[in-house]
Amino acid sequence: MGVLATCGLIYEYLLSHYAARVLGAVESTIYAMIGIMIVAMGIGAYSARWFKQPFTAFAWLEALIALLGMSVILIIAGIIALVETLPLLLSQVFNLPPDFILDGDIFYRLKNLVSFIPYAAGFVLGALIGMEIPLIARARQAVYGHYLKHNIGTIYGADYIGAGIGAGIWVSWLLSMEITQAAVWTALFNIMAGWVFIWRYRAKIRFAMALMVVHVGLLGLVVLFAYSGSGWMRDMSNVLYKDQVVFSTQTQYQHISVTERLLGRTAVYDLYLNGRLQFSSQDEHIYHSMLTYPAMAASRRHEQVLIIGGGDGLALRDVLRWAPKQVTLIDLDADLVRLFSAGKTDKRLSQQLTALNQQAFSDPRVHLIFGDAFVEIEPLLEAGRLFDTIIVDLPDPSHPDLNKVYSDYFYARLRHLLQGDGALVIQSTSPYHATKAFQSVGKTVTAAGFPQVEQYRQNVPSFGEWGWTIATKRGQSAFSRLKKLQVLPFSDGWMTRDIMLGAFAFPEHFYQQIKQVKVNTLGSGQLYQYHFQAWAQDQGTLMSLKR
Repeated sequence: MGVLATCGLIYEYLLSHYAARVLGAVESTIYAMIGIMIVAMGIGAYSARWFKQPFTAFAWLEALIALLGMSVILIIAGIIALVETLPLLLSQVFNLPPDFILDGDIFYRLKNLVSFIPYAAGFVLGALIGMEIPLIARARQAVYGHYLKHNIGTIYGADYIGAGIGAGIWVSWLLSMEITQAAVWTALFNIMAGWVFIWRYRAKIRFAMALMVVHVGLLGLVVLFAYSGSGWMRDMSNVLYKDQVVFSTQTQYQHISVTERLLGRTAVYDLYLNGRLQFSSQDEHIYHSMLTYPAMAASRRHEQVLIIGGGDGLALRDVLRWAPKQVTLIDLDADLVRLFSAGKTDKRLSQQLTALNQQAFSDPRVHLIFGDAFVEIEPLLEAGRLFDTIIVDLPDPSHPDLNKVYSDYFYARLRHLLQGDGALVIQSTSPYHATKAFQSVGKTVTAAGFPQVEQYRQNVPSFGEWGWTIATKRGQSAFSRLKKLQVLPFSDGWMTRDIMLGAFAFPEHFYQQIKQVKVNTLGSGQLYQYHFQAWAQDQGTLMSLKR
């Protein structure tokens, strides 16, 4: 029961993790999946009474759980891939013109239906797992031939301890493993436990030899899935992206995918984190120019710069053009930085990605810190560090864990790190698609003690209209400082004075409801809620590919 509880909890995490990746809305998806599986386990425990032979039922149950556990992710991925490619398949069958796109209500309904399949799979697997404890309790009592006073306590004790061990294995090992490989390893232990049970109690099990053969077949599937599962998963996942996936990996913190498409002789690369677009090489220069140029130009000096996030090195590339003495970059995921560092991955891909950031991570002026920025800024504060410009290039607050680095407390800590004549800039999601979230970032920075806070926007083709928040600690506002520039310090190939100043203009009534927008205090989750409500229909690779 200890081993099976370990496997059961890992299956729960596997399904929750994968569902969140393909459906988006990470927190609600994970909680919904866990809740559904717990309810299903209760129903499964109740249903176990229907089986009259606990030994035979338990042996077959373990074989079924192992089979479903190792294949469920591939089954879900296959169904999603089929639905996504169905319009193209039908176009080919009926020989429709290439520019004719099948996009009717039936396809929309199918995609909505597919979004429930992970939950249905979780319910089935949860119900099977729920049958384990009642069946093993009856089997254990039958072995000893009388009522066992501590039967349930012993079994639940092993179950809880096993579940705790499963959580530790998931966090420390399986979380960073490719998801089909994690499922295969988990199923292997299910099969081993089932085989031991069959061998030990074969006299009490009907068709014990047939079950032995079934377990040999399951071991064959384990070998097949271990060898080919990752490739199948990669091929099916490719259809969730508009371009060919050329790199995919699961780190301890996130799933990283890089896609490639050819425009003539030019290759365009897109980076996705957990299924959400982070940049496209076709237009990333617009985003990063708008992120870095106004803040750097509004700062009196550029000797010491702090970048929070930006593990792709593209903001770093633009900052290095200002000839700083040192740039400190804090990012959570060292594997992401390695991907964009010279010689750290496939040679061809490495050359393309490092060409994008102009090998920024190889510059001796760059100081890297890996860890949670919420924690890692504390040693900088204790050391009395001050920075001329602070650039916050974090993903949108689409997960509660990110909410804290968009809080008034975090921004107040950054204020203590900023030089008096410096500037702070924060990527602030879309003012068009997520207006309340965008405005909340501005109000939160003001609440953190910055006297001059402004916001600006620009159209980035891959994202649509995007926005940033800029603040100064003392003296004039950033816009007032930028307005004094008659000539820009240098050309980055895109930014002009008119583009930069025009970005601060908003429609007449854009801030009309600003009083109703709340500040994102630490622990409130307010910004996460604004963001979730705005993007609920568009998050995740299944429905859309947004930042």
